[in-house]
Amino acid sequence: MTGESVPVGRRPVAVTTSPTRITTEQTRAIVGATPAARRQVGPSDLQVFPVALSGNVFGWTADSVESERVLDSYVAYGGNFIDTADSYAGGRSEIIIGNWMRSRGSRDDIVLATKVGKSADHPGLAARAVTAAVEASLHRLRTDRIDLLYLHIDDPDVPFEETLLAVDELVRAGKVRYFGGSHHTGSRLIEARIASAQLGVARMVALQNQYNLMFRREYEEGLARVAADLHLGVMPRFALASGFLTGKYRSKSDLDGSRRVEVGHYINRAGLRVLQALDAVAAEHDSPPATVALAWLLSKPNVVAPVVSASAVDQVFDLVAAVDVRLTRSQLMSLDRASA
Repeated sequence: MTGESVPVGRRPVAVTTSPTRITTEQTRAIVGATPAARRQVGPSDLQVFPVALSGNVFGWTADSVESERVLDSYVAYGGNFIDTADSYAGGRSEIIIGNWMRSRGSRDDIVLATKVGKSADHPGLAARAVTAAVEASLHRLRTDRIDLLYLHIDDPDVPFEETLLAVDELVRAGKVRYFGGSHHTGSRLIEARIASAQLGVARMVALQNQYNLMFRREYEEGLARVAADLHLGVMPRFALASGFLTGKYRSKSDLDGSRRVEVGHYINRAGLRVLQALDAVAAEHDSPPATVALAWLLSKPNVVAPVVSASAVDQVFDLVAAVDVRLTRSQLMSLDRASA
């Protein structure tokens, strides 16, 4: 079943927001000692940690040294699901991840996802572009296979049949294990499924679209039903609304240059109402708002693993701790009402 957890008896871990909050190093001995929960990605055999670590900041706001520290910390907490794209930092994100996997000898322990379609070198989803983009990604990632390949865009100028046949060839060659869509509408996902059936080629197993407490309508009023009908595992991107749901940004004066456009439009009455509800629930769990925002996503049907990024190692624990937070029905209703 999509999003089904594999019970492994992971010990719950409390997160404290007090001044004596435990550090990443102190919690590693607690969390890393037992196996982490795993969820199945759609009908595939991929079993992943319920929080995916995005590499979108690697090679950009996080240099290679800090990126490797973030990756090490994530894995120490039981994480195994790394998400990147050929367009992130002009390919540098894939290079950093590839070098890290090679140096740690961890490739077989990682479920590796990347995306094609947006890079400057191989834009779009024409067959030639998809094939060339995957070959380039494999080279940068220093691996012979991509576990989960996303079509990073919907390219209406290219017939789905052409794209699907190109991906299927990569699957048959063992270079891609499974694939999914990103930034696709429900109707286009259905169109892709019909085309896959007619062609007898590999089908999408996953969906990565924007979904969070500040951006619910697109997914809940259309994509959720399609994802359920097509048995797609859902990986919400922008899971923390570009950082707004961390609670760090509550007024215009909190914004720095890099966040001004992305977060600024959330700082209004509606956004502050959501933060107020998050604060209340977070206090009841002795957890930071970001942890609760991710736990809310994990409570939703078909959601397998929200995709989140960390530009510094000390941010990792708040993200992975979401898998141990169980929100009550009352808490879920409070967050739903505040963000409606």
